[in-house]
Amino acid sequence: MNAIFRAGGALATLLLLSACLLTPGKFDSTLDIRADRSFTFTYKGEVIATDPSDIGKGLKDSSPSTEEETAPAEEEDAVMQNIAWMQDDQETAEPAPDTDFSATSKDDEAEKARKTAAIVAALRKEKGFRSVEYVGDNKYMIDYAITGTLDHAFVFPFNVDAEYVFPFIVIELRGDDRVRVKAPGYANGSKQKSSGMGGSAGDVSKYLDGRFTLTTDAALISQNQEDGPITVAGKQTLKWTVTPLTTEAPMAVIRFPAK
Repeated sequence: MNAIFRAGGALATLLLLSACLLTPGKFDSTLDIRADRSFTFTYKGEVIATDPSDIGKGLKDSSPSTEEETAPAEEEDAVMQNIAWMQDDQETAEPAPDTDFSATSKDDEAEKARKTAAIVAALRKEKGFRSVEYVGDNKYMIDYAITGTLDHAFVFPFNVDAEYVFPFIVIELRGDDRVRVKAPGYANGSKQKSSGMGGSAGDVSKYLDGRFTLTTDAALISQNQEDGPITVAGKQTLKWTVTPLTTEAPMAVIRFPAK
């Protein structure tokens, strides 16, 4: 069992270190689902990108520890002896040349600029993104709107070229007559518990500040908005206010009329 945990943690690390974690900042998002299965989704506002190196730190801190991974006393003694020998060698070796930290910093900035430009370019090519702008401090301003038919699942955001993970919202088909809407990105607790990213996810989630509105003229089977739906112009309407204290992701199940 411990081996499974270690393998799973390694797989998650490889996935996250090769990708970019996007989380909402200040935003306004809407989803309208019609009885004929047509839908319109919008997202307008800030999106914050997390540095993959920070994600790795959170994964390392959250990895499970077991008694099997504790080194026996004999192995610890051997390690300490090797360290002592290495220290002796270092004392007699020639001093290492000075490291040019300024060059390293410039390389890091150039790599960050390259990734930022690649993300903006990838998103601008995708249908639905009406505007994408990088405004500094790992923050993007996005205006997204798309209309379609729910004969398949819908995920936002999703772009292979931009290499990012963790969806803000997912619409899943449940049988022939219903869909489930869930917005894990519009909550603070979901990212940390499901991804195991620890402090890194919590740091960016402090910027959560938005509103998610769901409207439908189909049958609303279940939902988790504590005030319940209100009816506006013949449609049932749910409104969630999202803050850093929001721990439960907005959710609703909608049933379509029989064909």
